[in-house]
Amino acid sequence: MTVRVRFAPSPTGYLHIGGARTALYNYLYSKAVGGTFVLRIEDTDLERSNSEYEKLQIDDLKWMGIVHDEGPDKPNPKYAPYRQSERTEIYKKYALDLVEKGLAFYDFCTDEELEASKEKAAAEGRDPIYEGKWKNPEFNQEALQRIKAGEKAAIRFRAPKKSYTLNDKVKGEVVYPANMVGDFVIVRSNGLPVYNFCCVVDDHLMDITHVIRGEDHLNNTVRQLMIYEALGAKLPEFAHVSLLIGHDRQKLSKRHGATSVNLYRNEHYLPEAMCNYLCLLGWSHPTEKDIFDKNDLNEVFNLERFSASAAMYDVEKLKWVNSEHVKKMSNADLITLVEKEPETDFFKKQTPEWKLACVELLKKYAQFIPDFPKLVNELILNEHPHLTDALKEILSWETTPKILSFLSDEINKVQTTFVTEAELNAWTEFVKKDLAVKGKPLFQGVRGCLTGHDHGPDLKFLIPLTPVSVLKNRMIDLSK
Repeated sequence: MTVRVRFAPSPTGYLHIGGARTALYNYLYSKAVGGTFVLRIEDTDLERSNSEYEKLQIDDLKWMGIVHDEGPDKPNPKYAPYRQSERTEIYKKYALDLVEKGLAFYDFCTDEELEASKEKAAAEGRDPIYEGKWKNPEFNQEALQRIKAGEKAAIRFRAPKKSYTLNDKVKGEVVYPANMVGDFVIVRSNGLPVYNFCCVVDDHLMDITHVIRGEDHLNNTVRQLMIYEALGAKLPEFAHVSLLIGHDRQKLSKRHGATSVNLYRNEHYLPEAMCNYLCLLGWSHPTEKDIFDKNDLNEVFNLERFSASAAMYDVEKLKWVNSEHVKKMSNADLITLVEKEPETDFFKKQTPEWKLACVELLKKYAQFIPDFPKLVNELILNEHPHLTDALKEILSWETTPKILSFLSDEINKVQTTFVTEAELNAWTEFVKKDLAVKGKPLFQGVRGCLTGHDHGPDLKFLIPLTPVSVLKNRMIDLSK
């Protein structure tokens, strides 16, 4: 059996990170088993759907490296079209077949009648279930006559009065009791089909073998099981993955911060980090690894390692994952990305060796690519140190003025653009032996005078990256 999975977003806004996670899981599973990943656009909500959002969502998926095998732009003639708005005649045919078989019926109830029935059920303390007369067979003929006369009616599915059991790959056995749902609409009176009906017809006709989606769809599934049964269609395997929640344990929403992939792109997250983190929100690596590339999961990704518990979305953890991917990146790739950032003129002018040494040092401190030029300005090019309390304390030690005077004299003798590590070592050794400064006054004294900071990167790597002109001006500034 060839595995076929699908991601079916609605183009009513930017791609939500929950949707991106669903797409990622489907993509990873298809790659792991050599299957096909289908992109289907659920755009039957004509008022809210927008072709521009469809383009943006696909672009965000491609940014994450999630590329579909079939979709609107890669049609397989056997399954096309892939937009639900272009499949209305297909849904109409299947709905009418159900009516003809007595498995669905035309419903002429007005909104007022339906609302009155709903209010009555609420007053009697029971769930609202359709009680209109049109479900009764004796009204079939009248319904057909009214349809032939040109009247519009919704089409309702006759919900079987029996229980259903779903063996879900994540949730295990899920039992839906009889009478859980009443007769439900599959086609609105305006002719537009509803989600649960379209979804089943499409999955059936597109030979979808596995449905991997969020557990918020679990309640919908009983209606879909009924429709699969009525169509005589083969049931796919279902895997309802856990919800994403915020720190308040509520379903993730805008109040928890950025929730669209596009916003994270704009905030300079790496796509590799985004995929890595989203994958871990509900799935665990067999070796318990936290940091990995999605392209390395083909041998290990399966449906057995999903967690049924809700996944806590933590932006701080995402930042950490991003910083780890920055560290993993090759220095050559880092240089390419850094040079695309604004305010990197100084960086671009340096030698290849300088650039390699710079990104190797700074990637330990950077969470995002734009952090590199900021760190260069702060740690390497800053000529006017900020006098923090810690720096003031260092400058107040009786040994520090001697260190500052010595280093100032030595730096003024340097004729090259940069100090060498050997020169730095010689200066430190002189301070230790000839000026008799040891321990904390030695190491923090030298650091404070050369960098204007009380802590930071190893001096043997940092100082050779710092222009001598900058070091001179720092000394002048600190001597005042």
